[in-house]
Amino acid sequence: MLTVSNVDLYYGAAQALRGVSLEAKESQITCVLGRNGVGKTSLMRAVVGQQPIRSGDISLGGVSLGREAPYGRARRGIGFVPQGREVFPLLTVKENLETGYAPLKSKDRSIPPEVFEMFPVLKSMLGRRGGDLSGGQQQQLAIGRALVTRPKLLVLDEPTEGIQPSIIKDIGRAIRYLKTEAGLAILLVEQYLDFCRELADKVYIMDRGEIVFDGPAEGLDDPEVRRHLTV
Repeated sequence: MLTVSNVDLYYGAAQALRGVSLEAKESQITCVLGRNGVGKTSLMRAVVGQQPIRSGDISLGGVSLGREAPYGRARRGIGFVPQGREVFPLLTVKENLETGYAPLKSKDRSIPPEVFEMFPVLKSMLGRRGGDLSGGQQQQLAIGRALVTRPKLLVLDEPTEGIQPSIIKDIGRAIRYLKTEAGLAILLVEQYLDFCRELADKVYIMDRGEIVFDGPAEGLDDPEVRRHLTV
């Protein structure tokens, strides 16, 4: 579904990504791990179009995205759950979900029932403002909002950050459901090693803007691999 090929990305004169290549396949969870500041979020921003790449290519379903804007990529089927959730604090839960209608045709503008099946708390809070929700509830709302866009690829940037353990389990179950039942390609950036080990089909580890390991999740138990994750 997603192919990143030899991508370089710069912020001014500083190079954030160095020849990064990876794939995220349908009905699979692909996890990107690494310490803080190694380029994980820069990679996600490149995929969703928030930051232009200097060289290389990013394609979705075999079609190069070139320099297409984020809204164009959303129309093509990329759903994004950003780090920090970024819900609209003054909009209600229902209104936050409805912002996902933007890339959809009129006939498709509805909230998929599986959003409330996975996160029933959202249905009971439709009239509550987004800013009044707990961090875990806001994360569920951010995932639900991305699902409203009917994505083919779901990109999640550290969905467990600052979330209580019970909600982390709910999010894990939802991600697994989207893989097995909805057949989505899921690209997951994480620092929570156990969460990634439980869910991932394929793991990439980044260090200093480069991919230093790619393989199955079982490879995370290799001491040589784990040294890239220790502070």
